[in-house]
Amino acid sequence: MFGLFQKKHSLVDSGILQGMTDIHSHILPGVDDGSPDIPTSLELLEWMEALGIRQVWCTPHVMEDYQNHHPLLEQAFQELKQAYSGSIELHLSSEYMLDASFGERLPNQVLPLGKHHLLVETSYMYGPVGMDSLLLDTFNAGYRPIIAHPERYMYMEEADYQAYKEKGYEFQLNLMSLSGYYGRRPQAVCEDLLKKGWYDYVGSDLHHLHRYAPMLESLKLKREQLDALSVLLDNNHTI
Repeated sequence: MFGLFQKKHSLVDSGILQGMTDIHSHILPGVDDGSPDIPTSLELLEWMEALGIRQVWCTPHVMEDYQNHHPLLEQAFQELKQAYSGSIELHLSSEYMLDASFGERLPNQVLPLGKHHLLVETSYMYGPVGMDSLLLDTFNAGYRPIIAHPERYMYMEEADYQAYKEKGYEFQLNLMSLSGYYGRRPQAVCEDLLKKGWYDYVGSDLHHLHRYAPMLESLKLKREQLDALSVLLDNNHTI
């Protein structure tokens, strides 16, 4: 009962985002449903700088709707780097949909997150056919799957989360899930997974500033949630 009245603290004012490495963002211009152009990307980066973020992984969607072959992504990445003169260190990877085309990309047509990780996602409503096999194929190709924003998948239950953790797969929390940005269910699920210690990393999944920026800037969390986030932020540096 008394937990309902625990004091909450501003995420931004807590200082834990200072020096952050963001492992999930959609700031690469003109390649997916994130930033549409370089000026917007620069605006996003300026906002991230103000938060104290120091490294950002650009992780554009790769799926049947966004084929995003390597040369296209490399070109967009180089153009962004040439246009950007700020303090954030930029890296290029991708977020891979576990769809019918995913298996064809393994092992050599993927952009890993670091050397040994691959950021993957699924549809929010339904898991893909053969999901377990696709994750195992990823593992066997030499990459540890990081399942992006598992709290958002409506079809997943606690038993699913537990099974994936037992298999050695890792989870990435969307930071704004804690604010209710994606709805009440993802918020409740992520609070539970965070409390259980089942997350490994945290990312912004930033697409645009509208609604996102004011909600993050006003986000308040319990002390134990801030402490848990600090662990995930430390893990981000190991990628």
